[in-house]
This record gives sequence, structure tokens and C-alpha cells, in this order.
Amino acid sequence: MTIPKTMLAAVLVELRQPLVIDEVALPDTLGVGQVLVKIEYSGICGSQLSEIDGAKGEDKYLPHLLGHEGSGHVMAVGPGVRHVKDGDAVVLHWRKAPGIEADPPAYRWRGKPLNAGWVTTFNQYAIVAENRVTPVASTTDLKTAALFGCAVTTGFGVVVNNAKLKIGESIVVYGAGGIGLNIVQAASMTSAYPIIAVDLHDSKLALAKRMGATHLINASATDAQAAIKSIMGPAGPDVFVDNTGLPSIIELGYAITKPQGRLILVGVPKSGQAVPQEDIPRYMRLFDAAKAPLGELITHVTSLDDINAAIADIRSGKIAGRCVVKLQR
Repeated sequence: MTIPKTMLAAVLVELRQPLVIDEVALPDTLGVGQVLVKIEYSGICGSQLSEIDGAKGEDKYLPHLLGHEGSGHVMAVGPGVRHVKDGDAVVLHWRKAPGIEADPPAYRWRGKPLNAGWVTTFNQYAIVAENRVTPVASTTDLKTAALFGCAVTTGFGVVVNNAKLKIGESIVVYGAGGIGLNIVQAASMTSAYPIIAVDLHDSKLALAKRMGATHLINASATDAQAAIKSIMGPAGPDVFVDNTGLPSIIELGYAITKPQGRLILVGVPKSGQAVPQEDIPRYMRLFDAAKAPLGELITHVTSLDDINAAIADIRSGKIAGRCVVKLQR
């Protein structure tokens, strides 16, 4: 398979500025452990918004590519690759799976090197490390499959691995974005009660209800702490999950969660608690068996050309659920 000479990609050139949609040159050959994927769909995760905002401070890798959850088809593999082959449908993810952690690809933009990590998905093609792709069935719906790269596996992992939520236990999910909605859905499939979703936007809360939330709190219109106490009483919830990262919300969680309860701060899972090659097929089977409405989480599909407008709509709350980017024109 001949590697495409160029592709369209969204490039982060400057922090807190719109992404630049432009042609990027690909290398002529694949290195050891590298996999060439034609990207079909990419999710837009809160992590990318934080990268654009420079939430962690100075970004010494600018300019660079973005995106860490997606789906597509393998076009070619480099030397040493054993876990995927040409033609495979795959999910791309940021967590490590079996295989080689290859060198990042040597892309070029406007005649200069363009940084990219082991996986990026805001681009029509991607050269990724073997350990950042997991094969799935050829019949898989690749639009929803993109969510298994981060949103689904992180959300369900929080419930199963971190919270260890049991039937009948109570849970507060503070922040009903892409991961929060998956946490709500996983809690519902675990038969937790009550499942309290808290957010600033009614549109997100309405979607959380469809995912299984039993109680909804709009924190922009009411005192969230008082509302939770009115539902739970003085005992407090068994589990409080914070998706915001805001110190005030974390303090709230500490204040109201049962002494023997669990406060979960959504972030990077501990080593061994996220296993893509096992989790992705298992969660796909679970959704198929339960006929869970995963597709309802995708409330917006955009193109690469319109990605900046979609990012603005995510920030404003206009997009309630998960937005996916269709990479191929």
C-alpha cells in the first residue's frame, strides 16, 4: 500500500486560538511498529479542549496534532507489527494495548517538522503506534466505535474499576459531558439508585435522563449541595464522581459523600485498570446484548472543516452529548 503524500489535518499552532485546517505531509515509509490508519471518525474529548486552552501551562510541542479517540481501517503496517493487519477495522485509543510502542510519526507542515504523539485523530490519516490500536469486527459501526477509544472505556472503567459500584448503591455524577454520560449509563446498567446527574445545561441533563439518570440537578439554577441532600438525606451518596476538575466541586464531594463512600476524580486510571484489548470488545458485547442507546450519545457529527465551530458549541453547551468528526469527505 502506498502511503498518501498529504492529508488534511487540524493543527494546534497557538494556544487559545482556532485550529488551523491545512495539508500535512506524511513520511514515505513506515517504521518499526507503526500502523497507517485511514481515520473515519474521531471524537472530540475534553482533553483536547484543555490542550487548546493550555490548561497545563506552556506547550513546548507546538505546533502539533490532536485527538486520542477514533476509528478507521488499517491501510498498511510497518515491520514487527503482529496485532493488526491491512484491512482491519480498528479503534484508536490513548491507553496502551499489546504491541510495539513505535516512534511518533515524522509529519511535516509547511516545510517543517510537525509534532504528533503515539496517536492522533484530528487528521484524515494517522500513523500510530501498534499499541494504540485495537481491531474490531468488520461489521462494527465505526461512528459509535470511535467513542470506545476514550469516552465509553473511561466512563465504564470509572464505574467498574474505580467506584466498584454495587446494585442499589447511590451515585452522584457531577458533569454530564461525554464521559459523564457514559458513567450515568454504566451506573444504570449496574442498577444503582439513585443516579443523580449534575450539570449547568438542561440539554445535557435531558440526555443524562435518557441514559438512565433518576434525578437531575441544574447547578446554574439551584444550590447543588442542598439539592443532593434533599434527595439523599443526611447520609450522603455512596459514590461521588467529579468530571470537572474544579477544586470547589471536589470539596463538595468530600463534604457530602458517606464516610465509607468513594470519591472518584476522573483522570488517568491506575496502571492495569484499563486494558483496551479486553475492555473494548467486552463493552461492545455488553452494549449489543443490552441494546443500550450508545448512538444517542452522539448528538452532533461535524466535518474537519467545521471542527472549530463544533469546539465552540461544545464549550457553550449547545452540543449536549458527544460530537464526532467525520474525517473523510
